[in-house]
Amino acid sequence: MKRIHFLRTVGGVGLLASAASFSSFKIQDEPQLDKKLVQEFVGASHRDMDKVIEMLEEYPTLLNAAHDWKYGDFETGLGAASHVGYKELAQYFLDKGAQANIFTACLFGEVDIVKAMISAFPNTLHAKGPHGFTLLHHAEKGGEEAMEVREYLTSLGAIEKKVVLY
Repeated sequence: MKRIHFLRTVGGVGLLASAASFSSFKIQDEPQLDKKLVQEFVGASHRDMDKVIEMLEEYPTLLNAAHDWKYGDFETGLGAASHVGYKELAQYFLDKGAQANIFTACLFGEVDIVKAMISAFPNTLHAKGPHGFTLLHHAEKGGEEAMEVREYLTSLGAIEKKVVLY
C-alpha cells in the first residue's frame, strides 16, 4: 500500500471513529428552564421552604439550576439557602441530591472537607460565593456547629465576609 493510501485510510477511520463518539451524545430534547422560573425558585430558596418543595415537585430539574444575577454572580437554591444560614432547607436540597460545595460544607461545620479542599486548592480560601459571600460568612451562618471551621479559616488569614464581585 502506498503511503498516501495508508494515510487516507487511517485518517478516514479516525474521522469515522470521532463521528461515532459524537453521535452517542444526545441533544437535549426539552427546552431550557425559563429564566424567570429559575429566578423565582432561587429567590424562594432564601426564605420559603414550602414554595421550594412545591416548585421542585413540578420542576425537578430546578434542583441544580443557577440564576445569573449578572457580573458572574450565579446562585443555586442550595447556594441561597447556604448563605442565609437556612440549614433545614440546605439539608433538604442535599437530601434531594443537590451539588454540594465548600460553602455548604462551611455552613454545616464540615471541617475535614474544608481542610481538604483548601489543602488541594489553596486559593479557595478567597473564593467568592453567591453575592460575594465568603467561606467565613458561611461558617458564621453555621453557628456553633461551624465554630471549628471559622477558627480554621481565620487561622489561615480569612477576614472578609463579603467581597465585591466585579
